[in-house]
Amino acid sequence: MHVQRLPGGRGGDEALPAAARAVLASPRAGACVRHVLVDPPRPATTAAWPAWVHPALVASLARQGIERPWSHQVEVAEAVHAGHHVVVSAGTASGKSLGFLLPALSGVLAALDGGATARHSAPCALYLSPTKALAADQERRLRELAAPGVVVGTVDGDASREQRDWVRDNAHVVLSNPDLLAHTLLPDHARWTRMLRRLRWVVLDECHVYRGVFGAHVGAVLRRLRRVAAAHGARPVTVLCSATVAEPGAFAARLLGEDVVVVDHDGAPRPGRTTLLWDPVLETAGAGPVGDVPVVEEGVPAAGSGPVRRRSAAAESADLLARLVGTGTRTLAFAPSRRGSEAVAAQARDALVAAHGPGAGGDLARAVVPYRGGHLPEERRATEHALRSGELLGVAATSALELGIDVTGLDAVLLAGWPGSLASFRQRLGRAGRADVPGTGVLVARDDPLDAYVLAHPERVLDGPHEGLTTDPDNPYVLLPHLAAAAAELPLTEVDLALFGPAAPALVEVLVERGDLRRRPGGWYWARPERPTLDLRGSGGGQVQLVEAGTGRVLGTVDTARACSTVHPGAVYQHLLRTYLVEGLDLDEGCAVLRPAEPGYVTFARSATRTRVVREVAARPLGAGGRLGHGPVDVVEQVTGFVRVDPLTGTVLGQELLDLPERSFRTQGTWFTAPPGRGDSGERGERGARGARGARGGSDDHGGGRLAASLHAAEHALTSLVPLVTVSDRFDVAGTYDVHHPDLDAAAVLVHDTWPGGAGFAEQVHARADDLLAAAGAAVGACACAAGCPGCVVRPGCGAGNQPLDKAGGLGLLRLLAG
Repeated sequence: MHVQRLPGGRGGDEALPAAARAVLASPRAGACVRHVLVDPPRPATTAAWPAWVHPALVASLARQGIERPWSHQVEVAEAVHAGHHVVVSAGTASGKSLGFLLPALSGVLAALDGGATARHSAPCALYLSPTKALAADQERRLRELAAPGVVVGTVDGDASREQRDWVRDNAHVVLSNPDLLAHTLLPDHARWTRMLRRLRWVVLDECHVYRGVFGAHVGAVLRRLRRVAAAHGARPVTVLCSATVAEPGAFAARLLGEDVVVVDHDGAPRPGRTTLLWDPVLETAGAGPVGDVPVVEEGVPAAGSGPVRRRSAAAESADLLARLVGTGTRTLAFAPSRRGSEAVAAQARDALVAAHGPGAGGDLARAVVPYRGGHLPEERRATEHALRSGELLGVAATSALELGIDVTGLDAVLLAGWPGSLASFRQRLGRAGRADVPGTGVLVARDDPLDAYVLAHPERVLDGPHEGLTTDPDNPYVLLPHLAAAAAELPLTEVDLALFGPAAPALVEVLVERGDLRRRPGGWYWARPERPTLDLRGSGGGQVQLVEAGTGRVLGTVDTARACSTVHPGAVYQHLLRTYLVEGLDLDEGCAVLRPAEPGYVTFARSATRTRVVREVAARPLGAGGRLGHGPVDVVEQVTGFVRVDPLTGTVLGQELLDLPERSFRTQGTWFTAPPGRGDSGERGERGARGARGARGGSDDHGGGRLAASLHAAEHALTSLVPLVTVSDRFDVAGTYDVHHPDLDAAAVLVHDTWPGGAGFAEQVHARADDLLAAAGAAVGACACAAGCPGCVVRPGCGAGNQPLDKAGGLGLLRLLAG
C-alpha cells in the first residue's frame, strides 16, 4: 500500500477520517488498497461585502451563518455587477452560486424597494442546469435564503401547465434547463415577454457538462436566447460555473460566443480528503478465491486465464457500502449503469441483513436505496430529501447525482470503476467532505484496461490537471436544426447569421433548398406549419414509458435510443430493488409492458454494427505499411438478441434472437488499416463489429479466423483507452473491426463517435493516434494473463460475447501499427 500525504498532511492513521479508518479496517483492505492520498485542509480567504449588495440580502445571509463571503465570490459578483460575462472555476462546495446571486438578488430587491407596483417590473434571472435535480436543489437553497419579496420558480419537464404559467407570470428567478429553454420557452417567447423583457442575468451551472455535441447544441440555444432577448429589449449577462474546467476562459468563450472574464481561484475553505485506490483482487495463482464469486453487473463474462482474478467493482462496492452504513457512515456509491445502481443497493441490503441480523440489519437495509434516471420525479425528489435529512445512510446512484446537488453531511463516496475522466472523478469525490467534515473517497477499480492504468499511474489521479474540453458550435449537423428553430421564433436576418458563426450562411441556403425557409426582403422565414424538431442529448428523440402489467402503473422511463437494449422482449429489468420481466416493447406507441418476476437470471443484449466510410478527409501512414484515416462515417446498429446469465456464476444459460429495428446515423470516425497482406488468409468478407452505447455488440458474421480475433482484440484495447487521449467516457465512442472493409479495401479497426454528427472524439483520436497505439500496446503487453482478460482485451458488454478474441494477435497488430 502506497501512502502519499500532500504538504501539510499529518502522519498516522489516527489523522484519517473515521470513514477512511472503517474502510482500512476491512479484512480485504490489506490485499486491495493500493494507494492512499491524504489531502490536508485549507483555510478560507474572505472579503468584505460589496457596497452595492442590498442590506436585506446581507441580513438574510447572516441568518444562514454567512458573515463574510469568500474572495472568489466577491470577484465574480463585482464582474457581473459591472456587466461582464463571467466564468468561475472553483472547487466543489465552494459556493460559486453566491457569486451570481449577490448581483441578481440585490437587483431584484432594489427594484422591489419601489413598492408593490414595482413587483412586475423588477429584473429577472434565468438559471439553467443540466439536470432537474440540480435545479430543484437550487430552488430549495433560494427559498431557504428567504430574500424578502423575491419570487422563485422552476419550470421543467415535470412541471404542469398551471405551474409553468404561474412561474412565467410571477417569478423573478426562473430555474430551468437547456432542454425546456430550447423546446418550450424560446418557441413560445411571446408568452414569456414579461421575463424576457426584464432578463438581466443568465446562469449556466456545471458548464463542463456542455462538451461535445451536447455542448454544441447548448451553445446554439444560448445564441438563440441572446437573439430573442434582444428582440424583447434585453441584453443579459451570462455567468458560467464549474469546478472542473482545464481552460475555463477558452471553453466558456467558445460555448457562449462572447468574451468572458475568468475567475479561477478558490477562497473557500477545504476540510481535507482521504482518497483510496482499491484493487479488488479475488484470486491469485495457486490460491483459492477470496470471497464469493461476484454478481455480473454490466456485461457477459468471458473466460480468461492469468495469475490474477478480480471481483467485480459493483460487488466490492456493495460490500464496502454495507460496511460503511453499518458503522453509521453516510455514503454515496456511484455505479456505472442503471442496472449497476440497483444491483449495488440490493447486494448492500443483503449484506447488512446477513451481518446484523433481520432486526438491526433490516433497519439498516431500509436506509439504503438506489437512485437513477428512469425513476419517477417524485421518487427522485423523495430520495434527495431523505439523503439530505439523514434519513438515508446509503444511496447507490448513477451519474445523476454527480453534479452539484447539495448533499451536505456525506462522509464517504464510493466509485465502482473509473468514471471516464478526471473531471468526473473529482466531481464525484466532491460529494463528500463538505462543511467541516473531512471526506473519504474510494475508487474501486474494474477489471478494465483504463482502471488498470489508473492503478499503475496514481499520479494521474493525485496530481493530474483537468482534461481539456471540446465543443464545436459550428457543427453543421447541430447548427442546421437550430437555424430552422431560430427562424421559426423570429425571421432570420443577415445580422443574425453572424451571431451563429461562419457556417450559418451556407446552411441557411440548404434550408431554403429543402423548403424549410423562404427568403423575403426582411430575411428568412420559417415555411412549414409544424415546428422544427430538435434532439439536444442524442437520446433518440423521445421516451419509452415502462408500464406494469395488470395495474397499468407507470414505473419509469427509458430513452428511445436505449429501449431496444434495455427493455426488449424477454429482458430482465430492475426498478427500485424489484425485478421485472419485459413482456413487450412497442416503439411506435412508446411503451414497454413489464410484469413482476423472479426469473433467477439476468439478461444482456447482443447487437451488431456495420459502418460505411462516406469519405476520407485526412490520412497518413502508420508503422509497417498500415494507414490512419479520418472522416464522416455512417453507422447502422441493431440489437440482434440477448443471453440469459446466472447472476452468481456468470454462466450463460441460453440465448434468443430478436427482430428489432435498425438505428442508423452519420458521425465521425477514425480508422486504422492493417499492413498489406494481413488480410490474405482466406477470410475476405468475414466481418466483425461492436456496437455503440449500452449494449456494445458484435456481428453474427464475424468468423473465427485468427485475423478477425486479432482485430477484435486490438479494437477492444484501443476503444478502452480512448479516454486517455480525449475527454470522453466509455459510451462516447465505439469501435468496429472488419477483416476486409469494403470501403477501405483492407483489414481495419474503426473508432467512431456515438453522437449523430460527431462530437470531436474521433478527430482527437486521429490527432493522437500514436499516443493511443502506444498506450494500448503497453497495457496489453503488461497484462500477465495468457489469453486475454478484462484487464486488457476483454470488454464488458461486448455484444459478441468477446468472441473471437486473440490477445497475442491483437498485441502484435498494435505494435506493428505503432512502429
